[in-house]
Amino acid sequence: MTQYTAILTEVDGPLGILTMNKAERHNAFDEVLIAEITAGLKELEADPRVRAVVLSSAGKSFCAGADLNWMKRAAGYSPEENLRDARNLATLLSTLNELSKPTVARVQGPAYGGGVGLVAACDIAVATFEAQFALTEVKLGIIPAVISPYVIAAIGERYARRYMLTAERFSASEAYRIGLVHEIVPDEDGLDEAVGELVDALLKNGPRAQGECKALIRVVSGQPIDEATIEETAQRITRVRASAEGREGLTAFLEKRKPNWLGGN
Repeated sequence: MTQYTAILTEVDGPLGILTMNKAERHNAFDEVLIAEITAGLKELEADPRVRAVVLSSAGKSFCAGADLNWMKRAAGYSPEENLRDARNLATLLSTLNELSKPTVARVQGPAYGGGVGLVAACDIAVATFEAQFALTEVKLGIIPAVISPYVIAAIGERYARRYMLTAERFSASEAYRIGLVHEIVPDEDGLDEAVGELVDALLKNGPRAQGECKALIRVVSGQPIDEATIEETAQRITRVRASAEGREGLTAFLEKRKPNWLGGN
């Protein structure tokens, strides 16, 4: 694995783990962290051993948004330099969102600003009861533009209006209620147990089918149920059913055996 300065990457059997490792800076974004998370995700995506990816962080905070020193530097940036930074963050979030492998956010502490974007861009998110969330950008006179597609997809337009406009902090239980996280647990031991159970469930399923499901959701979400959408879904199931994995899965079911991705013959 590549050696990074701001993150750690690990492959544990079929599980890839990417850990933001700037605890002293509350894992806040700067140019290096954004670039390394993007590179680390691409590395885990390309690793044939990896079936699922967990995004975690060291220390007390999951991700505190933008790093203060980075913001100070950015204050003197030209429009071109600001656009470059925005595009780099956009690339990170789209890479995470479009990873073909299932992703799980392990949220052990506060997630603010861009940290909320990371949680929203993961397929599944689990948080401790003490985790807090906030979309703080308007407090600084800016807007959560780059993370907005993922946040709105996770919590909906109505809650996005409240929390993007007020910048107020909200609890893990509220994050669960509005759909930002799927499960909340008492502590980090419970967090590891919950993440482990989710990973076990993910690993039972066809890896290519999971990637196809993620692509399907991106294409179908928000679209009218018209002839084009109906035809798109019919074409997709036809293609996947005829694939090697699709044939293996159906055959294994009919023969009452494990499919080959679970060690079946």
